[in-house]
Amino acid sequence: MAGHSHWANIARKKSLVDNKRGKLWSKLSKAIIVAARMGGGDPNNNLRLRYAIIDAKAGNMPKDTIDRAIKKATGELEGVNYEEILYEGYGPNGVAVLCDILTDNRNRTAGEVRKIFEIAGGKLGATGCVAWMFDRKGLLSIAADQIEEETLMDLALDAGADDVRHEGNSYEITCDPNVYSTVCEAIDAANLQTESRQITRIPKDTVELDATAAAAVLKLMESLDDHDDVQSVAANFSISDDVMAAIEAG
Repeated sequence: MAGHSHWANIARKKSLVDNKRGKLWSKLSKAIIVAARMGGGDPNNNLRLRYAIIDAKAGNMPKDTIDRAIKKATGELEGVNYEEILYEGYGPNGVAVLCDILTDNRNRTAGEVRKIFEIAGGKLGATGCVAWMFDRKGLLSIAADQIEEETLMDLALDAGADDVRHEGNSYEITCDPNVYSTVCEAIDAANLQTESRQITRIPKDTVELDATAAAAVLKLMESLDDHDDVQSVAANFSISDDVMAAIEAG
């Protein structure tokens, strides 16, 4: 499970999520606003909103912040209209990159994201150029010291998950987006804490990177992830443990 999960694990190790909690909550709020505006403010009747709320809770967003985002979408509070866009492009070494965007200014965001790609030695591509290389999946990461792999496998598969893999010090559960909420509920019912959980894009195949290319790609990923309008970013790279250790050692 490389590419997206590599980046998620690296981001956690660098404490990027903790250091950017305010930015993370802003992105989660946008997702809730768009979901509620499209399908209404009741998560029981709006699957997309239910998923957005699950992600928000996983990001430790307070309930009143979640409620405020829903009210902005339904008109009870003043809000902003956001447009959904999927940007596709190539990073260093030909790595395929997908960016899920929510923006209130398409032209501004396009220019800023294009510049991020260009600075990293990559480029934005045409619609459809790399999206076919990815599958949309639910992805949950759980610290391996919480539960035995076989027990987690039984729990996850019974809830409808596709697979459970042992990756480093974590287990990664993948599932079809349609059963994402069921799998999350099963994990919560078992009192297991997730390191991350979201519906994301997972590469079908990966590109193995050497230290030079890996450092350049990781810099691109961090820059994209840091942009306010980028909800999530996925790529089809793989970095070996030896190369990652060399990068971390400087």
